Amino acid sequence: MVVKFNSYEDKDIIRIIRECTGLTQEEFGKRIGKSRRTIQEYERGTTSYSIKTFRKILKEFNFDVQIKK
Repeated sequence: MVVKFNSYEDKDIIRIIRECTGLTQEEFGKRIGKSRRTIQEYERGTTSYSIKTFRKILKEFNFDVQIKK
């Protein structure tokens, strides 16, 4: 699957990845060591996630990101 992340806001990227995994916010959070509340805040855009967290998500769910111009 190819998702053009530059077409989305940061908050939408986490939701898209989570929905692709078929997990609830709670299940997704457990897999990456975050609470359901934190995932909820990421998806609302009230809390920003770090690049470290993003990389952990990509690795945990075997997603690959390619940056193209």
